[in-house]
Amino acid sequence: MCLDLSLPERERGERERERERRMTVFHFFNCAILTFGPHAVYYSATPLSEYDTLGTSIKAALVYLGTTLVKLVCLATFLQVSENDTFNPYQELLKAVIGFIDVAGLYFALTQLTHRNISQNHKFQAVGLGWAFADSVLHRLAPLWVGARGLEFTWDYILQGLEANANLVFSISLAALGSLMWLRKNKPKALIPIIYACAGIVATMPSITSYLRRGLGWHFSKVVGFELFTSLVTAFISWQLFATCQRPST
Repeated sequence: MCLDLSLPERERGERERERERRMTVFHFFNCAILTFGPHAVYYSATPLSEYDTLGTSIKAALVYLGTTLVKLVCLATFLQVSENDTFNPYQELLKAVIGFIDVAGLYFALTQLTHRNISQNHKFQAVGLGWAFADSVLHRLAPLWVGARGLEFTWDYILQGLEANANLVFSISLAALGSLMWLRKNKPKALIPIIYACAGIVATMPSITSYLRRGLGWHFSKVVGFELFTSLVTAFISWQLFATCQRPST
């Protein structure tokens, strides 16, 4: 009798473990779609797919990987390893300076790479899209694979997906501003300081969010909300600047 009673219990336990495995896989795929899906949607829903700019995006992604390698070498050389997670102004300032290597990488991707015969408008979008996708793969794929498949549900990986969406907007906005700085010659002189100021703010956004998280003690959800809001504001300003510079001068 004891064996007969324990067999259904084992079956229920196996079914419960199987259900938990399915739920963790479901959670992982949800987070992965939220993280990487907008990149594919942006490519297919815009004229980028019609003009076959995938090669430009791949080249920009490779430039991002090389730029990240240079940044890692600089960070390992000049930054001190801290035992605690407190905010160090000197270290964060040095990180911000090293972070401008991304701007140099974007400059190379926009001006030095050979592209198909595409317009300036499509070029900066393809470069920004490849840049953002490479960043998401490099910084978020491994944490998703390891953490989102865990048995304990957490909102952190959903928030990471939302953060990846904000980073996509930031990357395209920075590429648009870089396109105006380096490729657009006949832009209004009154807009030049605004373009450079906006590009500087977007380039230092990782240091800004680091200060909010470690200096002011903001929770991750609040930081992601700030990133989403500022990314929309940045996108609107970049779009207005780009549209203004596209108008024929009178």
